[in-house]
Formats: sequence, C-alpha cells, structure tokens
Amino acid sequence: MTLCGMCGQEAGDRFLCPRETTRLAKQLAELPVLYDELVQCLVPRRSGFGEIVSTRGAAGPRSPLDESVLDEISTGAIGLVVHSWRVDVQRVRWPQHSPPPPGTLAADCRWLAMELDWIAANYPAAADLAREVSALERQARAVTGDPVPQRKTVGQCIAVTDDQGTVCGADITHRAGESDLRCRACHCVYAGQADLLLLLHYQP
Repeated sequence: MTLCGMCGQEAGDRFLCPRETTRLAKQLAELPVLYDELVQCLVPRRSGFGEIVSTRGAAGPRSPLDESVLDEISTGAIGLVVHSWRVDVQRVRWPQHSPPPPGTLAADCRWLAMELDWIAANYPAAADLAREVSALERQARAVTGDPVPQRKTVGQCIAVTDDQGTVCGADITHRAGESDLRCRACHCVYAGQADLLLLLHYQP
C-alpha cells in the first residue's frame, strides 16, 4: 500500500489517488483556456467602445499591452513546462521513442490527460507533475481572476469570409468583463453599437 504523493491518502499501488488524478485531469483541461485568458489580459480593459484605459500612472508613451502580464506569457513559460513533462513521461513509458517535437500547449495538455491512468499508476514523478501543473494554474488565475468566468454563446458570426459571399456562421461567445465581441473562428470584431445592431438583425 502506498500513499498519494499529493494528499498523503492511501492510493493502493498508485502514485496518485483517484481524487488527485481527477483534479489533475481538470487542471490540464483548463490550462489552455487560462493561457488564452492571459493573452486577452495583455490588452487593457476598456471603459467603453474605443477608449483604452491606461493601467499605469506614469507619463509618456503607453504600451498598447498590459505589461503586468508580459512576464507570464512572453517566454511561453507555461507551454515549455508542460511540454517538458510530456517529454519526460514519454521517455519513461517509451524509452525507444524519440522525444516529441514542440507543439501547442493544448496538444501537450491533451496528451498528458490521455496518459493520466498510466501516469498515476506507473510514473514515479506523478506527484511532482501534479504539483507543477497546479502551480501553473494558480499563477495564471492570479492574473485572470479566480474563477475564470464562463463563456456564453451570444449568436452566430455574420462576417463574410471570402469573395463568394461565404458567411462565417461560427458561434460568437462572450465572457463577463470583455468590452466587445470577437469571433474566435474568423477574428471579426463587433465593437460598437452599429456592429451589434447589425449582428442582431442578421441572426438566423
């Protein structure tokens, strides 16, 4: 009988108990969402459509980015840490394979999540992985807010995407605190009353 490396409870012959394994799976699913939130936090909040509110009191030219968030994502630190865990898990499980090439944070989190049963049962550093992912989540939430507001679908994008008049049609989602609507598929921004009225008028 072994103890869970995270909570100290009995974990059978595993390095992580089922509760901590489930928690790690949830954190891996949320990390890419939190990273997207960090990117959005680079743009200072607006008080209305079109007016950028400065977050600093110093005089002189102002960056269009929120510099307090730059350190969190400019080096891709979150992605590098998660990818290094993916490399190590693969090294232990399949030592004959070459290391995986760099990928997206979402892809690495998804890969680790699919291997969680094996990790919890066979990977000696499972608790270290869980602790580091938990730390990354806390750091991200310290910037984005805790909990992260859930996105709500508010309509379908009406932007024309090509010369043939093809309409995007993707769902447009919005999260509390965002000042405008942005299609995450074609990146069209609806940023004023006229845009919003047009969007409403042409909803299917």
